[in-house]
Formats: sequence, structure tokens, C-alpha cells
Amino acid sequence: MDLTARAFWLRSPGHGELREVELPEPGDGEVLVRALYSGVSRGTETLVFRGGVPESQHAAMRAPFQEGDFPAPVKYGYLSVGRVEQGPAELVGRTVFCLYPHQSRYVVPASAVTVVPDTVPAARAILAGTVETAVNALWDAGPQVGDRIAVVGGGMIGCSVAALLARHPGVRVQLVDADPERAGTARALGVDFALPGDALGECDLVVHASATEQGLVRSLELLAPEGTVVELSWYGDRRVTLPLGEAFHSRRLTLRSSQVGTVSPRARAGRTYADRLALALDLLAEPAFDALISGESAFEDLPDVLPRLASGELKGLCHRILYTVD
Repeated sequence: MDLTARAFWLRSPGHGELREVELPEPGDGEVLVRALYSGVSRGTETLVFRGGVPESQHAAMRAPFQEGDFPAPVKYGYLSVGRVEQGPAELVGRTVFCLYPHQSRYVVPASAVTVVPDTVPAARAILAGTVETAVNALWDAGPQVGDRIAVVGGGMIGCSVAALLARHPGVRVQLVDADPERAGTARALGVDFALPGDALGECDLVVHASATEQGLVRSLELLAPEGTVVELSWYGDRRVTLPLGEAFHSRRLTLRSSQVGTVSPRARAGRTYADRLALALDLLAEPAFDALISGESAFEDLPDVLPRLASGELKGLCHRILYTVD
């Protein structure tokens, strides 16, 4: 059996390339996966592409199957969907999701792949890692029936959070973004939309995912007394200044971080990483999530595509990468 593959590597900040790799023969308890699709996590991956991971966060930011080290050379990524070609009988031929970088074929432990439900198209399943982050955020946030909620930042994470909140009973949900084109995405997800200056205030909960200082400041402004901002943005090596000397204390506001690297302690006891990912894949049976995939390119073009994503020339949300299947 041919055990060669091609992988995308960041050669140096701002410069990527495809490299030929030799795969090991799959052993007991391992699977050989042929990639069908992968997704570019626009926020994190473009930050990595620019070389913006602070040295203090090099260990925390490692992806499960990352090779190399920050800032470069490094093989990075974690939204891969493929078909099992070799491995345990119950997995051979199945479509699976794996937290693997952009690579045409790969060998991983069978425990590292999650079977994609028959109700979820493989091309949509690349969003599993993003929806998993949204699930963890809502476990952290704990929205209640009747809550007034804003999601500030209409990127992949913010839109995923809004899509899940749209199903939550009795809540008022508004997606807030500075880009008026996000109104169409909000409509597809079934939630209201507003520009920052027009957003509804007196919120019990604001989920912030814009990765901007202005967005976080506006999130605090939108809160009702004793309201909470759940902060999902990761700023890399940038500092953020907040007006905590104004009404922050008198209004008894809360600012809470949320990060997908740990299963939320507010989840039901015993929930594991595998449980969380399986739940995210089940939720992707909803066709509305297709609105989060706004572009696609061939794997062979990825070295030219990532610089355009990082510079903002290619806009949109999740960018899907297509692999040639023999």
C-alpha cells in the first residue's frame, strides 16, 4: 500500500508550502485516513500564519497532532474530515472527524477519530471543532430561559454560538457585528442582527467573540446590572484596555473567560472531550450551519490561499479545503 502523503507546513511566518511525507504502517488500534475536506480556522490559523503566537502561549496553543514549533516551521490545523482506509473493521469505510492539520492522508490512533453521523454531510462536518468551542462556551455561560443575549462578533465562533442560542427556548438573541454583510448570515441562522451602535442593551448575557478591544468594550456597555460577558476571543500578543473604572463595579458586572482546552466545569459531571465533540457533530445535522462555510479552495492552492485569508483579501467565515480523492 502506498504510504505517502502531502502536508501543509508554515515554513516561516507568512510563507507556507506543501511537503511530501512518509506515513508509518498503521499498527493495532490505529487508522489510516484519507482526507476529504479540512477547514481553515480563520482567527487562530491566520494568527499562527502571521507568527503572532506569544512565546508564553506556545505550549498552550499546540494542536493535538502539530509537528514543529511556533513560530515556524510548524504543521498546524485541527479541522479535518476523511474516510478510514485501514484500521479496525468497524471504522473502515466510515467518514470521520479528526483534530488533524491540513494533510492528504494520515495515521492516528483510532481513539482520535470521531465517526460523523449519517445525518451530517462530510463537507459540513469540518465545523465540528468550531461548534465544539461554542458548546463549551454555552456550558460556561449557562443561558437561562428568558435571557436577553447578544453575541458580539460574527466570525466562525460567534456565529456558531448564535446558531446554538437560536434553539434555546425563550431567549432574545442578537448577533452584533461591524460588517453589515453578516446580516445575511444571521438571517440564515435564525437570529436578529445589529451593527454595534444599534444593538439592544440591557442584556443578561453577552458572548464576545470579535477579538477586538472595541468589541469587548461594547459588550460591557450592552449589559444590564449584574450581567455577564463571556469572553471567547483570544488576542495573541495584543493588549486590551477596558473601562473598568467607570460603572463596572457599581453595576456589578462580570467578565468571564471561556476556553475550549478544558471541558467546562459547568457541564454535567463526567462529560469528556469525546462527549463534547460527539455532541457538536450531532448538532451539525442542522442545515443552517452551511451559512458558516463561505469559500473553498483545492488543497494544492493552500500555500497561496492562506496569505490571502490572513491579509483579509479573502473574506467570509470558514474556508473549506478540498482534497483530490482517487
